[in-house]
Amino acid sequence: MLSHTSAARIAVPATLALATLCCAGALPAQEPSGTLTIGGAARAAAERSALVQVGRERAAQATTRVRQRRADLLPTISAIASEGERTLNSAGFGLSLANPANGQPLLDPNGQVLGPVRGYDLRASVRQALADPAALARVAAARATADALDREADAIAQQAAAGAALAAVVAMRAEALLSARISDSALAVSLVDLARAQSTAGIGIALDVTRAESQAALARAQVIAARNGLARARLELARSMGLAATAPFALANLIGAPSPAAPEPVVDAAVQVALARRADLRAVSAQIGAAERQVRAVHAERLPTVAAFADDGAAGRSTNHLLNTWSWGIQVGVPIFDGFRREARLAEQRSVTREIDLRRRELAAQAETDVRAAILDIGSAAEQLLAARERERLATQEVAQARDRFSAGVSGNADVIVASQNLNAARTFLIESESALLAARVHLARAQGTVTDLP
Repeated sequence: MLSHTSAARIAVPATLALATLCCAGALPAQEPSGTLTIGGAARAAAERSALVQVGRERAAQATTRVRQRRADLLPTISAIASEGERTLNSAGFGLSLANPANGQPLLDPNGQVLGPVRGYDLRASVRQALADPAALARVAAARATADALDREADAIAQQAAAGAALAAVVAMRAEALLSARISDSALAVSLVDLARAQSTAGIGIALDVTRAESQAALARAQVIAARNGLARARLELARSMGLAATAPFALANLIGAPSPAAPEPVVDAAVQVALARRADLRAVSAQIGAAERQVRAVHAERLPTVAAFADDGAAGRSTNHLLNTWSWGIQVGVPIFDGFRREARLAEQRSVTREIDLRRRELAAQAETDVRAAILDIGSAAEQLLAARERERLATQEVAQARDRFSAGVSGNADVIVASQNLNAARTFLIESESALLAARVHLARAQGTVTDLP
Protein backbone atom coordinates (compact mmCIF):
# COMPACT_ATOMS: atom_id res chain seq x y z
CA MET A 1 0.00 0.00 0.00
CA LEU A 2 1.16 3.53 -0.80
CA SER A 3 1.07 5.98 2.09
CA HIS A 4 -0.93 9.18 1.59
CA THR A 5 2.21 11.18 2.44
CA SER A 6 4.66 9.11 0.43
CA ALA A 7 5.45 11.91 -2.06
CA ALA A 8 8.99 13.06 -1.50
CA ARG A 9 8.04 16.57 -2.57
CA ILE A 10 6.67 17.47 0.84
CA ALA A 11 9.27 19.77 2.40
CA VAL A 12 7.28 22.07 4.68
CA PRO A 13 3.63 21.48 5.63
CA ALA A 14 1.08 23.61 3.85
CA THR A 15 -0.18 24.53 7.31
CA LEU A 16 2.91 26.69 7.64
CA ALA A 17 2.33 28.15 4.18
CA LEU A 18 -1.22 29.28 4.87
CA ALA A 19 -0.65 30.40 8.43
CA THR A 20 2.55 32.33 7.87
CA LEU A 21 1.31 34.14 4.78
CA CYS A 22 -1.56 35.54 6.85
CA CYS A 23 0.76 36.96 9.47
CA ALA A 24 0.94 40.75 9.51
CA GLY A 25 4.24 41.19 11.28
CA ALA A 26 7.37 41.69 9.22
CA LEU A 27 10.37 39.48 9.78
CA PRO A 28 13.99 40.44 9.26
CA ALA A 29 15.36 39.99 5.76
CA GLN A 30 17.08 36.64 5.23
CA GLU A 31 20.33 36.19 3.43
CA PRO A 32 19.91 34.49 0.04
CA SER A 33 22.57 31.96 1.02
CA GLY A 34 20.25 30.68 3.78
CA THR A 35 16.80 29.12 3.54
CA LEU A 36 14.85 31.42 1.26
CA THR A 37 11.16 32.02 1.97
CA ILE A 38 8.63 33.99 -0.04
CA GLY A 39 9.10 37.02 2.20
CA GLY A 40 12.88 36.65 2.10
CA ALA A 41 12.82 36.71 -1.69
CA ALA A 42 10.57 39.80 -1.62
CA ARG A 43 12.85 41.69 0.76
CA ALA A 44 15.96 40.72 -1.19
CA ALA A 45 14.41 42.07 -4.40
CA ALA A 46 13.30 45.28 -2.68
CA GLU A 47 16.91 45.90 -1.65
CA ARG A 48 18.96 44.54 -4.56
CA SER A 49 16.87 44.86 -7.71
CA ALA A 50 18.47 47.03 -10.38
CA LEU A 51 15.22 48.93 -10.99
CA VAL A 52 15.02 49.75 -7.29
CA GLN A 53 18.59 51.03 -7.31
CA VAL A 54 17.76 53.22 -10.32
CA GLY A 55 14.79 54.64 -8.44
CA ARG A 56 16.93 55.38 -5.39
CA GLU A 57 19.49 57.17 -7.56
CA ARG A 58 16.75 59.33 -9.06
CA ALA A 59 15.62 60.25 -5.57
CA ALA A 60 19.22 61.08 -4.61
CA GLN A 61 19.51 63.32 -7.67
CA ALA A 62 16.36 65.16 -6.62
CA THR A 63 17.83 65.66 -3.14
CA THR A 64 20.86 67.36 -4.66
CA ARG A 65 18.50 69.69 -6.53
CA VAL A 66 17.11 70.81 -3.18
CA ARG A 67 20.59 72.00 -2.23
CA GLN A 68 20.88 73.73 -5.58
CA ARG A 69 17.66 75.64 -4.95
CA ARG A 70 18.73 76.48 -1.40
CA ALA A 71 21.82 78.18 -2.84
CA ASP A 72 19.56 81.05 -4.01
CA LEU A 73 19.06 81.97 -0.33
CA LEU A 74 22.74 81.87 0.64
CA PRO A 75 25.30 84.63 0.01
CA THR A 76 27.32 84.58 -3.19
CA ILE A 77 30.91 85.73 -2.84
CA SER A 78 33.31 86.28 -5.70
CA ALA A 79 36.80 87.68 -6.19
CA ILE A 80 38.16 89.17 -9.40
CA ALA A 81 41.70 90.10 -10.34
CA SER A 82 42.19 91.70 -13.74
CA GLU A 83 45.02 93.26 -15.72
CA GLY A 84 44.76 94.64 -19.21
CA GLU A 85 45.04 97.47 -21.68
CA ARG A 86 42.42 99.31 -23.69
CA THR A 87 42.03 102.20 -26.09
CA LEU A 88 39.25 104.81 -26.01
CA ASN A 89 37.47 106.98 -28.54
CA SER A 90 37.36 110.50 -27.12
CA ALA A 91 34.12 111.28 -28.98
CA GLY A 92 32.48 108.54 -26.96
CA PHE A 93 32.79 110.63 -23.79
CA GLY A 94 30.17 113.07 -25.02
CA LEU A 95 32.21 115.98 -23.60
CA SER A 96 33.84 118.98 -25.31
CA LEU A 97 37.01 119.80 -23.41
CA ALA A 98 38.66 123.15 -24.25
CA ASN A 99 41.97 124.78 -23.33
CA PRO A 100 41.08 127.54 -20.85
CA ALA A 101 43.95 129.68 -22.16
CA ASN A 102 42.96 129.88 -25.82
CA GLY A 103 39.59 128.15 -25.99
CA GLN A 104 40.87 125.57 -28.46
CA PRO A 105 39.52 122.00 -28.03
CA LEU A 106 41.90 119.69 -26.29
CA LEU A 107 40.62 116.68 -28.24
CA ASP A 108 39.56 116.30 -31.83
CA PRO A 109 35.78 117.01 -31.93
CA ASN A 110 35.40 114.15 -34.41
CA GLY A 111 37.07 111.83 -31.94
CA GLN A 112 40.53 110.44 -31.52
CA VAL A 113 41.98 107.26 -30.13
CA LEU A 114 43.37 107.56 -26.63
CA GLY A 115 45.64 105.02 -25.06
CA PRO A 116 46.41 102.24 -24.80
CA VAL A 117 45.84 102.55 -21.04
CA ARG A 118 46.96 99.72 -18.76
CA GLY A 119 44.85 99.03 -15.71
CA TYR A 120 44.77 96.73 -12.70
CA ASP A 121 41.70 95.84 -10.61
CA LEU A 122 41.57 93.61 -7.51
CA ARG A 123 37.99 93.32 -6.22
CA ALA A 124 35.76 91.18 -4.02
CA SER A 125 31.94 91.27 -4.06
CA VAL A 126 29.15 89.73 -2.03
CA ARG A 127 25.41 89.50 -2.56
CA GLN A 128 22.84 88.25 -0.08
CA ALA A 129 19.11 87.80 -0.58
CA LEU A 130 17.24 89.37 2.34
CA ALA A 131 13.72 88.54 1.21
CA ASP A 132 13.02 86.23 -1.72
CA PRO A 133 9.63 84.46 -1.43
CA ALA A 134 10.01 82.83 -4.84
CA ALA A 135 13.35 81.24 -3.87
CA LEU A 136 11.85 79.92 -0.63
CA ALA A 137 8.93 78.45 -2.55
CA ARG A 138 11.27 76.83 -5.08
CA VAL A 139 13.21 75.18 -2.25
CA ALA A 140 9.96 73.79 -0.80
CA ALA A 141 8.90 72.58 -4.26
CA ALA A 142 12.25 70.86 -4.83
CA ARG A 143 12.01 69.18 -1.44
CA ALA A 144 8.49 67.96 -2.23
CA THR A 145 9.68 66.62 -5.58
CA ALA A 146 12.52 64.74 -3.88
CA ASP A 147 10.05 63.22 -1.44
CA ALA A 148 7.78 62.18 -4.32
CA LEU A 149 10.69 60.47 -6.10
CA ASP A 150 11.63 58.70 -2.88
CA ARG A 151 8.05 57.42 -2.65
CA GLU A 152 8.25 56.30 -6.28
CA ALA A 153 11.37 54.32 -5.41
CA ASP A 154 9.38 52.64 -2.62
CA ALA A 155 6.66 51.78 -5.15
CA ILE A 156 9.26 50.29 -7.49
CA ALA A 157 10.64 48.28 -4.57
CA GLN A 158 7.16 46.91 -3.85
CA GLN A 159 6.74 45.90 -7.49
CA ALA A 160 10.13 44.18 -7.49
CA ALA A 161 9.28 42.46 -4.21
CA ALA A 162 5.99 41.18 -5.60
CA GLY A 163 7.72 39.85 -8.71
CA ALA A 164 10.32 38.03 -6.63
CA ALA A 165 7.66 36.60 -4.29
CA LEU A 166 5.73 35.18 -7.24
CA ALA A 167 9.00 33.87 -8.71
CA ALA A 168 9.62 32.12 -5.38
CA VAL A 169 6.18 30.50 -5.59
CA VAL A 170 6.96 29.33 -9.13
CA ALA A 171 10.29 27.89 -7.96
CA MET A 172 8.57 26.13 -5.04
CA ARG A 173 6.01 24.72 -7.47
CA ALA A 174 8.82 23.50 -9.76
CA GLU A 175 10.61 21.87 -6.83
CA ALA A 176 7.40 20.15 -5.72
CA LEU A 177 6.72 18.95 -9.27
CA LEU A 178 10.21 17.45 -9.46
CA SER A 179 9.68 15.62 -6.17
CA ALA A 180 6.31 14.36 -7.42
CA ARG A 181 7.79 13.16 -10.70
CA ILE A 182 10.57 11.36 -8.78
CA SER A 183 7.88 9.62 -6.72
CA ASP A 184 6.01 8.73 -9.92
CA SER A 185 9.22 7.33 -11.40
CA ALA A 186 9.86 5.23 -8.28
CA LEU A 187 6.30 3.88 -8.51
CA ALA A 188 6.79 3.08 -12.21
CA VAL A 189 10.01 1.20 -11.48
CA SER A 190 8.29 -0.80 -8.74
CA LEU A 191 5.51 -1.69 -11.21
CA VAL A 192 8.12 -2.91 -13.72
CA ASP A 193 9.65 -5.16 -11.03
CA LEU A 194 6.18 -6.47 -10.14
CA ALA A 195 5.28 -7.16 -13.79
CA ARG A 196 8.54 -9.05 -14.33
CA ALA A 197 7.96 -11.06 -11.17
CA GLN A 198 4.42 -11.92 -12.27
CA SER A 199 5.68 -12.91 -15.71
CA THR A 200 8.40 -15.11 -14.21
CA ALA A 201 5.85 -16.73 -11.92
CA GLY A 202 3.72 -17.56 -14.93
CA ILE A 203 0.74 -15.48 -13.83
CA GLY A 204 1.60 -12.49 -16.01
CA ILE A 205 2.22 -11.87 -19.67
CA ALA A 206 4.96 -10.07 -21.61
CA LEU A 207 2.52 -7.31 -22.51
CA ASP A 208 2.29 -6.37 -18.83
CA VAL A 209 6.07 -5.95 -18.68
CA THR A 210 6.07 -3.85 -21.84
CA ARG A 211 3.32 -1.59 -20.50
CA ALA A 212 5.19 -1.10 -17.21
CA GLU A 213 8.48 -0.37 -18.95
CA SER A 214 6.79 2.16 -21.23
CA GLN A 215 5.28 3.89 -18.21
CA ALA A 216 8.68 3.92 -16.50
CA ALA A 217 10.29 5.52 -19.56
CA LEU A 218 7.59 8.21 -19.57
CA ALA A 219 8.16 8.84 -15.88
CA ARG A 220 11.91 9.26 -16.45
CA ALA A 221 11.22 11.79 -19.23
CA GLN A 222 8.92 13.72 -16.89
CA VAL A 223 11.65 13.79 -14.25
CA ILE A 224 14.08 15.26 -16.78
CA ALA A 225 11.57 17.93 -17.81
CA ALA A 226 10.74 18.76 -14.19
CA ARG A 227 14.46 19.05 -13.32
CA ASN A 228 14.95 21.52 -16.16
CA GLY A 229 11.86 23.46 -15.09
CA LEU A 230 13.25 23.79 -11.57
CA ALA A 231 16.62 25.00 -12.85
CA ARG A 232 14.96 27.65 -15.00
CA ALA A 233 12.70 28.74 -12.14
CA ARG A 234 15.70 29.17 -9.84
CA LEU A 235 17.46 31.25 -12.51
CA GLU A 236 14.45 33.54 -12.80
CA LEU A 237 14.18 33.81 -9.02
CA ALA A 238 17.85 34.75 -8.70
CA ARG A 239 17.47 37.40 -11.41
CA SER A 240 14.38 38.89 -9.77
CA MET A 241 16.34 39.25 -6.51
CA GLY A 242 19.28 40.91 -8.21
CA LEU A 243 21.59 37.95 -7.57
CA ALA A 244 24.09 36.26 -9.81
CA ALA A 245 22.70 33.33 -11.79
CA THR A 246 25.05 30.98 -9.90
CA ALA A 247 24.27 32.35 -6.43
CA PRO A 248 23.58 29.46 -4.04
CA PHE A 249 20.41 29.44 -1.96
CA ALA A 250 18.16 26.82 -0.42
CA LEU A 251 14.46 27.24 -1.11
CA ALA A 252 11.99 26.67 1.73
CA ASN A 253 9.19 24.86 -0.11
CA LEU A 254 5.83 25.76 1.42
CA ILE A 255 3.90 23.36 -0.81
CA GLY A 256 3.07 20.20 1.09
CA ALA A 257 0.67 18.32 3.32
CA PRO A 258 -2.98 19.24 4.08
CA SER A 259 -3.55 21.92 6.68
CA PRO A 260 -6.43 23.72 8.38
CA ALA A 261 -7.78 26.61 6.35
CA ALA A 262 -6.38 30.01 7.31
CA PRO A 263 -8.83 32.76 8.33
CA GLU A 264 -10.19 34.55 5.31
CA PRO A 265 -9.32 38.26 5.21
CA VAL A 266 -12.09 40.79 5.83
CA VAL A 267 -12.69 42.72 2.63
CA ASP A 268 -13.31 46.18 4.05
CA ALA A 269 -10.37 45.95 6.44
CA ALA A 270 -8.11 44.68 3.66
CA VAL A 271 -9.12 47.59 1.42
CA GLN A 272 -8.32 50.09 4.18
CA VAL A 273 -4.89 48.53 4.61
CA ALA A 274 -4.28 48.87 0.87
CA LEU A 275 -5.29 52.55 0.83
CA ALA A 276 -2.96 53.25 3.74
CA ARG A 277 0.02 51.05 2.86
CA ARG A 278 0.35 50.89 -0.92
CA ALA A 279 3.55 52.64 -1.94
CA ASP A 280 2.22 53.70 -5.34
CA LEU A 281 -0.72 55.50 -3.69
CA ARG A 282 1.63 57.29 -1.33
CA ALA A 283 3.88 58.16 -4.27
CA VAL A 284 1.06 59.73 -6.27
CA SER A 285 -0.09 61.66 -3.19
CA ALA A 286 3.45 63.01 -2.82
CA GLN A 287 3.41 63.96 -6.50
CA ILE A 288 0.25 65.99 -5.92
CA GLY A 289 1.98 67.77 -3.04
CA ALA A 290 4.99 68.52 -5.23
CA ALA A 291 2.79 69.89 -8.02
CA GLU A 292 0.96 72.14 -5.56
CA ARG A 293 4.30 73.41 -4.29
CA GLN A 294 5.25 74.26 -7.86
CA VAL A 295 2.06 76.32 -8.17
CA ARG A 296 2.95 78.22 -5.00
CA ALA A 297 6.47 78.80 -6.30
CA VAL A 298 5.14 80.41 -9.46
CA HIS A 299 2.73 82.53 -7.42
CA ALA A 300 5.63 83.69 -5.23
CA GLU A 301 7.43 85.07 -8.25
CA ARG A 302 4.91 87.92 -8.23
CA LEU A 303 6.23 89.16 -4.88
CA PRO A 304 9.04 91.71 -4.46
CA THR A 305 12.57 90.62 -3.61
CA VAL A 306 15.11 92.37 -1.43
CA ALA A 307 18.87 91.84 -1.65
CA ALA A 308 21.99 93.47 -0.24
CA PHE A 309 25.15 93.85 -2.26
CA ALA A 310 28.64 95.16 -1.65
CA ASP A 311 32.02 95.14 -3.35
CA ASP A 312 35.41 96.42 -2.34
CA GLY A 313 38.69 96.51 -4.21
CA ALA A 314 41.70 98.42 -5.45
CA ALA A 315 42.22 99.75 -8.97
CA GLY A 316 44.90 101.77 -10.75
CA ARG A 317 47.21 102.11 -13.71
CA SER A 318 50.03 100.24 -11.97
CA THR A 319 50.43 97.92 -9.05
CA ASN A 320 52.56 100.55 -7.29
CA HIS A 321 49.65 102.94 -7.00
CA LEU A 322 46.29 101.26 -6.45
CA LEU A 323 43.40 103.22 -4.98
CA ASN A 324 40.66 101.58 -2.94
CA THR A 325 37.09 101.83 -4.27
CA TRP A 326 33.89 100.30 -2.91
CA SER A 327 30.14 100.24 -3.30
CA TRP A 328 27.21 98.80 -1.37
CA GLY A 329 23.46 99.04 -1.37
CA ILE A 330 20.05 97.49 -0.95
CA GLN A 331 18.24 96.36 -4.08
CA VAL A 332 14.48 95.89 -4.30
CA GLY A 333 13.05 94.08 -7.30
CA VAL A 334 9.36 94.23 -8.21
CA PRO A 335 8.13 92.04 -11.08
CA ILE A 336 5.65 93.97 -13.22
CA PHE A 337 5.06 92.26 -16.54
CA ASP A 338 6.64 89.22 -18.16
CA GLY A 339 4.50 88.79 -21.24
CA PHE A 340 1.97 86.54 -19.41
CA ARG A 341 4.59 83.83 -19.17
CA ARG A 342 3.92 83.39 -15.46
CA GLU A 343 0.17 82.97 -15.98
CA ALA A 344 0.79 80.30 -18.60
CA ARG A 345 3.09 78.42 -16.22
CA LEU A 346 0.42 78.60 -13.50
CA ALA A 347 -2.17 77.15 -15.87
CA GLU A 348 0.24 74.37 -16.81
CA GLN A 349 1.01 73.45 -13.19
CA ARG A 350 -2.67 73.48 -12.24
CA SER A 351 -3.36 71.11 -15.11
CA VAL A 352 -0.53 68.85 -13.93
CA THR A 353 -2.04 68.82 -10.43
CA ARG A 354 -5.46 67.86 -11.76
CA GLU A 355 -3.93 65.12 -13.90
CA ILE A 356 -2.10 63.58 -10.94
CA ASP A 357 -5.25 63.79 -8.81
CA LEU A 358 -7.18 61.87 -11.48
CA ARG A 359 -4.43 59.24 -11.48
CA ARG A 360 -4.66 59.01 -7.70
CA ARG A 361 -8.41 58.39 -7.82
CA GLU A 362 -8.01 55.74 -10.50
CA LEU A 363 -5.18 54.10 -8.56
CA ALA A 364 -7.27 54.02 -5.38
CA ALA A 365 -10.12 52.37 -7.29
CA GLN A 366 -7.65 49.90 -8.81
CA ALA A 367 -6.26 49.11 -5.37
CA GLU A 368 -9.72 48.23 -4.09
CA THR A 369 -10.37 46.10 -7.16
CA ASP A 370 -7.04 44.30 -6.72
CA VAL A 371 -7.80 43.53 -3.08
CA ARG A 372 -11.30 42.23 -3.77
CA ALA A 373 -10.09 40.13 -6.72
CA ALA A 374 -7.25 38.63 -4.65
CA ILE A 375 -9.66 37.71 -1.85
CA LEU A 376 -11.96 36.04 -4.38
CA ASP A 377 -8.98 34.10 -5.75
CA ILE A 378 -8.00 33.02 -2.25
CA GLY A 379 -11.48 31.66 -1.56
CA SER A 380 -11.62 29.85 -4.90
CA ALA A 381 -8.11 28.41 -4.52
CA ALA A 382 -8.86 27.20 -0.97
CA GLU A 383 -11.96 25.33 -2.19
CA GLN A 384 -10.07 23.94 -5.15
CA LEU A 385 -7.32 22.75 -2.82
CA LEU A 386 -9.80 20.70 -0.79
CA ALA A 387 -11.01 19.03 -3.96
CA ALA A 388 -7.41 18.40 -5.10
CA ARG A 389 -6.53 16.72 -1.80
CA GLU A 390 -9.55 14.46 -2.06
CA ARG A 391 -8.63 13.60 -5.64
CA GLU A 392 -5.08 12.66 -4.62
CA ARG A 393 -6.40 10.50 -1.75
CA LEU A 394 -8.71 8.62 -4.10
CA ALA A 395 -5.98 8.28 -6.76
CA THR A 396 -3.60 6.82 -4.18
CA GLN A 397 -6.31 4.40 -3.11
CA GLU A 398 -6.97 3.49 -6.77
CA VAL A 399 -3.30 2.63 -7.33
CA ALA A 400 -3.21 0.45 -4.21
CA GLN A 401 -6.37 -1.46 -5.19
CA ALA A 402 -5.26 -1.97 -8.81
CA ARG A 403 -1.86 -3.15 -7.65
CA ASP A 404 -3.43 -5.64 -5.22
CA ARG A 405 -5.60 -7.05 -8.02
CA PHE A 406 -2.59 -7.38 -10.32
CA SER A 407 -0.50 -9.02 -7.56
CA ALA A 408 -3.29 -11.51 -6.98
CA GLY A 409 -3.40 -12.35 -10.69
CA VAL A 410 -7.03 -11.25 -10.96
CA SER A 411 -6.29 -8.72 -13.72
CA GLY A 412 -3.50 -7.45 -15.93
CA ASN A 413 -1.50 -4.35 -15.13
CA ALA A 414 -3.45 -2.09 -17.50
CA ASP A 415 -5.55 -0.97 -14.56
CA VAL A 416 -2.39 -0.30 -12.55
CA ILE A 417 -0.92 1.81 -15.37
CA VAL A 418 -4.12 3.85 -15.69
CA ALA A 419 -4.29 4.29 -11.93
CA SER A 420 -0.66 5.46 -11.77
CA GLN A 421 -1.37 7.96 -14.54
CA ASN A 422 -4.35 9.22 -12.58
CA LEU A 423 -2.16 9.56 -9.50
CA ASN A 424 0.39 11.50 -11.55
CA ALA A 425 -2.33 13.90 -12.68
CA ALA A 426 -3.77 14.16 -9.16
CA ARG A 427 -0.39 15.05 -7.68
CA THR A 428 0.13 17.68 -10.36
CA PHE A 429 -3.33 19.13 -9.74
CA LEU A 430 -2.67 19.25 -5.99
CA ILE A 431 0.61 21.07 -6.51
CA GLU A 432 -1.05 23.51 -8.90
CA SER A 433 -3.83 24.13 -6.37
CA GLU A 434 -1.41 24.74 -3.51
CA SER A 435 0.68 27.03 -5.73
CA ALA A 436 -2.44 28.94 -6.77
CA LEU A 437 -3.36 29.54 -3.12
CA LEU A 438 0.14 30.77 -2.30
CA ALA A 439 0.14 33.00 -5.38
CA ALA A 440 -3.29 34.41 -4.47
CA ARG A 441 -2.01 35.35 -1.03
CA VAL A 442 1.02 37.02 -2.61
CA HIS A 443 -1.34 38.94 -4.90
CA LEU A 444 -3.31 40.08 -1.86
CA ALA A 445 -0.12 41.24 -0.17
CA ARG A 446 0.88 43.10 -3.32
CA ALA A 447 -2.57 44.72 -3.54
CA GLN A 448 -2.20 45.87 0.08
CA GLY A 449 1.41 46.98 -0.27
CA THR A 450 2.63 44.48 2.34
CA VAL A 451 4.67 42.05 0.23
CA THR A 452 7.87 42.72 2.17
CA ASP A 453 6.01 41.88 5.40
CA LEU A 454 5.50 38.28 4.31
CA PRO A 455 7.49 35.78 6.37
